[in-house]
Amino acid sequence: MILDAILRALRDDIIRTLRALALSVAAIAVLVIVALVLSSSAHAQVPADAARYRLDLRRQAQLVWGLEAPVATFAGQIHQESRWRANAKSPVGAEGLAQFMPSTAGWISGAYPGLRDNDPYNPTWAMRALVTYDKHLYDRVKAANPCERMAFALSGYNGGLGWVYKRQKLSTSPQYCLGKTCDINPGIAPGNQRENADYPRRILKQHEPLYVRAGWGIGSCTP
Repeated sequence: MILDAILRALRDDIIRTLRALALSVAAIAVLVIVALVLSSSAHAQVPADAARYRLDLRRQAQLVWGLEAPVATFAGQIHQESRWRANAKSPVGAEGLAQFMPSTAGWISGAYPGLRDNDPYNPTWAMRALVTYDKHLYDRVKAANPCERMAFALSGYNGGLGWVYKRQKLSTSPQYCLGKTCDINPGIAPGNQRENADYPRRILKQHEPLYVRAGWGIGSCTP
């Protein structure tokens, strides 16, 4: 009898201990999840520098694309290119908010009279050049829908329109960029391929929704 009572008491103590341990583990798991969510939210924010360019970007985008311009797409693209730093210069020589290479800036300033100043470090020029070049590329690609079409245009912005066409020729799904055609390496360095495939995906699936939620307007893939 005494032994049974002792065993029951031990069993009850063990059960209480296990329950307390389970609750502790669950609490820790919840705290970890909350911390991850808060950390993600902290990183997924519109940079403070973006606010000063918001109205001008909308103006430039609508001048080139019309009133239904996907402003959030272009905001996401500038976010990806320079994080809204007007004086940004990459190690390879890309300049300004839109990170135009000197050769591309020279070409577009000759092709479009409104960009004749060729001034990549001027934020207004840079935003006008970005939306103009995107429209130039968008008009020269075909896709299944506007989202995929913009993805191809962005791929061309980052890596060149010629490589977009080569990927489409190699693809069994040439009307789709994201996760399909744009993942094909048409013969470039593996590092360049990874960057080029990631470029439209980051802008359209990661940055664009951020700017839509912040009230910057519609996107190409996010209404």
